[in-house]
Amino acid sequence: MNWQEVCTHPALRDLPFKLETDRWGHIVMSPASNRHSWWQSEIQNLMRTLAQGGYPVIECSIATREGVKVADVAWASLAFLRRHGTANPYPEAPEVVVEVLSESNSRAEMNEKRQLYFARGAQEFWLCDQNGALAFHDRQGSITQSALIPDFPHHLRLPFEA
Repeated sequence: MNWQEVCTHPALRDLPFKLETDRWGHIVMSPASNRHSWWQSEIQNLMRTLAQGGYPVIECSIATREGVKVADVAWASLAFLRRHGTANPYPEAPEVVVEVLSESNSRAEMNEKRQLYFARGAQEFWLCDQNGALAFHDRQGSITQSALIPDFPHHLRLPFEA
């Protein structure tokens, strides 16, 4: 099944899971939680406020050598968007790709995704843990802050939590 078929298949439309594919086109499902969705929303809101010259994308599908991976949040420059518009999936990764760690994810899985996104052109990979702490990476490894969105905080807070 190709990615477009996955996206349009009536039986897969309303699942409460995040869908991705592996290198053989098999569907991989990950459950999503409301906390996970809130972190996505906070990251998107901050990107919209702090980043210039592009737009945040939630649930951004990216074709990789290991199948289609769906980044929780990405930030795409206007140049990227002019090249690819609303392609589904994107043939390359936007400049910033963010994954929010869920209970069903492992660090090894996130490290693999980081390498896949960098291989498809991402300039930065961010990992948000379940408590809202962010780790920033470029192709050389861990960095202290984002070079593309330097004012992005290292720790997020949900608006309704103390």
